[in-house]
Amino acid sequence: MMETMRALVYEDPKVMNVRQVPIPVPGDKELLIRVSRVGICGSELSGYLGYNSLRKPPLIMGHEFAGTVAGLGKHADMFRIGDRVTANPLLSCGRCDPCTGGSAQLCVERKLVGAHVPGAFAEYVVVSEANVYPIPDSVSFEVAAYTEPFACAVHICRLAELSANDQVLIIGAGPIGLCVLAAAKAMGLRDVVVMDLNPDRLQIVRELGGYAVSSEREVVTVRPKLGFDAAVDAVGAQTTRIRCVESVRRGGRVVFSGLHEADASLPVNTIIREELKLFGAFAYSQEDFATAISRIADGTFNLLPWTLLHPLEQGTACFEKLISGPGSIAKILLVV
Repeated sequence: MMETMRALVYEDPKVMNVRQVPIPVPGDKELLIRVSRVGICGSELSGYLGYNSLRKPPLIMGHEFAGTVAGLGKHADMFRIGDRVTANPLLSCGRCDPCTGGSAQLCVERKLVGAHVPGAFAEYVVVSEANVYPIPDSVSFEVAAYTEPFACAVHICRLAELSANDQVLIIGAGPIGLCVLAAAKAMGLRDVVVMDLNPDRLQIVRELGGYAVSSEREVVTVRPKLGFDAAVDAVGAQTTRIRCVESVRRGGRVVFSGLHEADASLPVNTIIREELKLFGAFAYSQEDFATAISRIADGTFNLLPWTLLHPLEQGTACFEKLISGPGSIAKILLVV
């Protein structure tokens, strides 16, 4: 008789149910991971609402997770049963130019656990052993489950070429914006302004050591005389993208990571005349993911005071809470 597990299955827009499904079997060089904690990502909220083309029902979502190794593929020899791990959920071919050049996130064959293949909103998930990383015993599963979004922030900071003396603007105090703030503070930056409309999220910004503002007018009043050295758009709306471009100094850097709107009109003449450097930031490289784990192990990243834990069976209610108004919550982790 086939063994089954509990899984939170996305079955239709705004319809998710806990079902009994077969436990996946790891392939030749894959690991079976017993999931302990798994975070809910903003991209999954849009998927739940039916707005995300990557996530098609029926699907087990979930790509921010930590747990223990529960099974080994025939030729998987890098880990042992019981090892505490997290995983890079971006699966790449390992052969193309981006993969061999250190940018596997740009692989033409990339797939995402929880979108293209079954994810971690379940008791077990299968991942290539090349994507799995050990976590120290000193790091809790709750903190380790933040590795994936923190890796996004590490990648953004690297693209923005941040240094300790930079003055930085972040628009959006959602999980990625907060992770970028935490990453920047860990790098020694003191002057980080974060704009958001949610007063509860802005309180988190203050407690993390950032300077919180709630409107474009306030951004203008705190903007350095020559402009910010770098700006990060963690929202993805035309207005926030333009605000970032208009807020940096000549020769400044702008990183776009938010995916809210597919298109935007930007002041291209200003970009040309002021020689602004614009970057799109998608996910992270393997190096960024490893760096994120290292900084988490060092204790330089911690959003647990603003993290809620709920059982997998309450997944739908958690999605609805995050959509209707998260308040002072940075992240909800499901306990499997």
